[in-house]
Amino acid sequence: MARALVLNERDNVAVALEQLAPGASVAGPYSAVEALEPIAPAHKVALTAIGRGDPIIKYGHAIGVASSHIAAGAWVHTHNLVFAPSVQPSATRPAVQSAGTAQGLPTTFLGYRRAGRRAGIRNAVAVVAASNCASDVVRGIVARLRRSGLPGVEQVVPIVHGSGCGLQSGGADHLTLRRCLHGMVLHPNVTAALVVGLGCEVNQVCGVMEALRGRGRVASLGIQDAGGVSRAVERGVELLAQTAAPAADERREALPLSDLTVGTNCGGSDANSGITANPALGLAGDALVAAGARWALAETTETFGAEAILAADAADSEAARRLLAAVRWWERHTAAHGLTVDGNPAPGNKAGGLTTITEKALGAVLKAGSSPLRGFCDYGEPITAPGLSFMDTPGHDAPSVTGLAAGGCSLIVFTTGRGSCIGFPAVPILKVGTNSWVSRRMGGDIDIDAGVILDGVPMADVAATIAARIVEVASGCRTMAETQGLGDDAFVPWLRGPVL
Repeated sequence: MARALVLNERDNVAVALEQLAPGASVAGPYSAVEALEPIAPAHKVALTAIGRGDPIIKYGHAIGVASSHIAAGAWVHTHNLVFAPSVQPSATRPAVQSAGTAQGLPTTFLGYRRAGRRAGIRNAVAVVAASNCASDVVRGIVARLRRSGLPGVEQVVPIVHGSGCGLQSGGADHLTLRRCLHGMVLHPNVTAALVVGLGCEVNQVCGVMEALRGRGRVASLGIQDAGGVSRAVERGVELLAQTAAPAADERREALPLSDLTVGTNCGGSDANSGITANPALGLAGDALVAAGARWALAETTETFGAEAILAADAADSEAARRLLAAVRWWERHTAAHGLTVDGNPAPGNKAGGLTTITEKALGAVLKAGSSPLRGFCDYGEPITAPGLSFMDTPGHDAPSVTGLAAGGCSLIVFTTGRGSCIGFPAVPILKVGTNSWVSRRMGGDIDIDAGVILDGVPMADVAATIAARIVEVASGCRTMAETQGLGDDAFVPWLRGPVL
């Protein structure tokens, strides 16, 4: 009998766990079928004949409809399965088979106590560009300080981006950019910061600093006032040596897990994402939430079709209402550009066995675990609700991670089935592979292999590994992305308006 997985007794497709050759026998809930054609791992095989227009069921939910007749044993993919907005999943969370519970979590981590802020897990100094015009000076300051070092400082990171001018002053994008910059300057992982501007841009340094006065160790610098690039770099190094001096006396101490805010994100997903890494991460989240930590989902476009699942058992009705409203906004937003949200799955997602956005979303929401939704945040807003929150972000990795980081996430756990190279300044990204193949091939990038679940390792054991690694990273253990120095260009605020 070929290795294939039926996720729910209602399903009319199974997921191949190995390459299926024609004639391979696949066990269904009631009888076996023979594969009619080659079927790649993580792809779907029909367990019964499915008529044109009939729903295709996975996780016990409809993920789309058949665009043509599908014979039992046939490969089910984008050539015969299409998105159907009228066929929506029910408002019940997909069951996680043999999930169990993540056990043995420590009660504390070793972090930095911050006056008036949540505890930090890194002692970083941030050099922040008010606009793109300051990016080269920021990089020059960072390069100098990385060579010379600052006492007590673990990282010197650039916060650079491609905006800050060409915006409507005081408009929505200007305010979003400010919110993200403020979120990084005041991030608990940042012990001191320097804000750098050219001097004539829309996003003036004085405007950025106005909301920061008395709220941390922050200095500012104008390039035009300093006399140009070289002099600004020299002055910036001097300012940070003074501003970050107290970091020399800061030490890690045992702090409660309730001081942690953990963000979650998918990137380069495959069909294993909803079978291994995402549900295991959700179980780890349940353990962290039980210990008092905050747990955040994002990527609204990758929740489309499964939003009712999160809203149905929300502990906060206003959070549920705002989540559903955000999904409806995305429908209107994509339609205004002649698109649909089903355009989200990328070629790599589809090569990995995913088809419609509904299928992708049903796997993505498993990162929530069993925790009820308690909070909803607009993009880049501080995450304050206890337990599970949702932040409205696009599915694009860099803007989504930027919003979570600006919202105060201590670290971000990033699941990937195709592989990812993402890192982020001052906010560690812990990567979990959904299959052992990518975890081996990109071993220098993947921190945890959740693909072992497909080989019989209990999901609860992998969840416990993820939860324990989160605490280790919070206590100073470096992630693969950190050891490679990745992420200097990953700060990408989600700006939606015109460039003027």
